[in-house]
Amino acid sequence: MKRTNIALLSFITFCSVAPGLAKAQDTTKRKSIDITSTFKPVLREAAKINFNAAPPAVDSSKPRMTYSIPVQNLFFTYQPAELKPVALQMDSITAWQYSNFIKVGIGNVHQPYVKAGFSFGDFKNTFFNVFADHYTSKGSLDFQKNSMTSVGAAMTYKTNSNLEINARLGFKSDDYYLYGYEPKTLVFEKKDLRQRFQTIEGRIDLRNIEPTEFGLNYRPNLKVSVFGDNHTAKGKETNTVLNLPLEKSFGEDFAFQLGATADLTRYDREENGGAAKPSLKQSNNLYMVNAALQYKSDNLFIQGGIIPSWEQKNFHMLPSIMADITTNDKQFTLQLGWLGYYEKGSYQRFAGVNPWLAQPDSMLNTRIEERYAGLKGSVGNHFSYSAKFSLLTLRNQPLFVNDDVDGKTFLIHYEPKFHAIRLHTEAAYNVGETFGAKAGFTFNNYYDMKVEKKAWGMIPVELNAGLHWQAIKDLMLRTELWLWDGARYLKYGDAFKSKAGFDLNAGAEFRITRNLNLWVQFNNILNNKYQRWNQYEVFGFNLLGGITYSFNQK
Repeated sequence: MKRTNIALLSFITFCSVAPGLAKAQDTTKRKSIDITSTFKPVLREAAKINFNAAPPAVDSSKPRMTYSIPVQNLFFTYQPAELKPVALQMDSITAWQYSNFIKVGIGNVHQPYVKAGFSFGDFKNTFFNVFADHYTSKGSLDFQKNSMTSVGAAMTYKTNSNLEINARLGFKSDDYYLYGYEPKTLVFEKKDLRQRFQTIEGRIDLRNIEPTEFGLNYRPNLKVSVFGDNHTAKGKETNTVLNLPLEKSFGEDFAFQLGATADLTRYDREENGGAAKPSLKQSNNLYMVNAALQYKSDNLFIQGGIIPSWEQKNFHMLPSIMADITTNDKQFTLQLGWLGYYEKGSYQRFAGVNPWLAQPDSMLNTRIEERYAGLKGSVGNHFSYSAKFSLLTLRNQPLFVNDDVDGKTFLIHYEPKFHAIRLHTEAAYNVGETFGAKAGFTFNNYYDMKVEKKAWGMIPVELNAGLHWQAIKDLMLRTELWLWDGARYLKYGDAFKSKAGFDLNAGAEFRITRNLNLWVQFNNILNNKYQRWNQYEVFGFNLLGGITYSFNQK
């Protein structure tokens, strides 16, 4: 009985454990988890957004837009305009520029006036320009007339090897008549008073567009001109100028400049038996070497250098020292300097200053030393100004004196050495390309003359002002004012001062079609018949007008 109970208990235990062991040994059956929950999620009822279909209120206030425009603080080397004894500057209107155009005009003094220019090339690597200019003018006085004709061509070519080649060739002929003789009862033939200057000039230069891998910039250039007159005993001059500049940069702040210049002049004058003038052959050669070290940062520019020079085998050492100190906002710059330079003595240059001169008997270069202090700056975005005070020493300055016969020609007297005080100021106001006004004032005081009593023919005070205004899209207005004090002159041994000069000009140009413009120029509006050079009265009021036709306006 006892055995029977034990056997029954063992059987029941085995039956309860066996299913679990079998289940544990079955690894292929997928496992599952059954979760029973009484939670039932319910979404909350969303509130509906209603949009109002009414348009927004109109904003009639003017938007304020702020622009950051760089200060127009551009300064260029001031060069006083050359004062002519007759109104040679026909057209001061510079409203529109054309690449292919013809401009013609006529007036009460200038009959006619023609100017043309044409451009060719792909305008990327090749540029070709051909230009011509001519006018003839005649005043109310006997033989008060002159004419000018010039033609030329220019070329620019950019190579694939970082080089740019520029070349220019031109011819110019200027005719003047020596109408300034006194007394006016003297009788002359036209051929006796005619003075013609002709010039053939060519120039070529080569420059690298970008600095080389060693930081070098170079621009060698050569200019050759042949100049002559029409006198019975002809005067002829050849000028050759070779310039070899080189600049080496050291980083972003330092640079070293080294250059050599050879300025060669050969002047020949034939014998004039009637005037008892022998033949003359003269060379006037000038050689210079320029060496300077530069430092440039955002606020400071300093150049220190020397210029050894040989003038007619005479050695002179010239200074080349400059400094510009600029504020952080670029609104103000202080300038200091001590410079030495030459003004070449040549028949061609003297005729450009005074076309009534007689054939020179000698050629001397003017050597100038200038010590200066100046400032320049800007106020706001449109107004700029500059001022410069200089102390100058001039050697062999040419002075023009009337001849002792009838005064119609000027002889050249050289002053060995004298000093001058010069004050020059400029102010400009510009608003883009639509409006611009500029004024300049120059004061000169010449003193300590060694040979001559006064600086004959040199103007002591000059004032000039100009304004251009694009009134509407196709209308440009312009006006200019010139005022200067009379120069000192010497005649028959007597010194005197000429009267002051005043010249007011105005002009306008407006477009009437896409290719055609009308223009008009009024010169010497107040009919002031002043004399820039003694005995040579300028034209009075004169009017010039015409058309400009452009071929490439679309």
